Amino acid sequence: MDAGEIAGLIAAGAFLMLVIVLAVPILKLGRTIDAATRAIDDLTDRTGPLLTNVNETVENVNTTLGQVQVSLDGVNLQLAKVDTITEHAAHVTANVANLSTVVAAAAANPLVKVASFGYGLRKAVNNRRRADEDREVRETIKQRRKARR
Repeated sequence: MDAGEIAGLIAAGAFLMLVIVLAVPILKLGRTIDAATRAIDDLTDRTGPLLTNVNETVENVNTTLGQVQVSLDGVNLQLAKVDTITEHAAHVTANVANLSTVVAAAAANPLVKVASFGYGLRKAVNNRRRADEDREVRETIKQRRKARR
């Protein structure tokens, strides 16, 4: 064996070692890529039903929002009716207030006259009684004075 063959054998051994050393990370990289591929496939399998459920939920929310809008429209119609009723009640209240003012004015004037007449009559009767009592007291006093003399 000459020196060229030995050098060739050494170079072949070194190349074999280099291939072995590089093969290990390449194999590990292949396993990592396989694991990543499996994880992506698993994620894809799990994401599909989840997105389907999200779509159904969004459709249900949209349906509910449509029903809420219909309900709000009904409530707005009822509120418009209540506003009309309230407006009519305000008119009726104003009319009743005006009517009670008219009745009070019409009834108050004669009632004031009757009350004044009653007061005057009571005052006159009381004055008459006092005058009678005063006269009786004066006569009694005069009779006592005469009796003393």
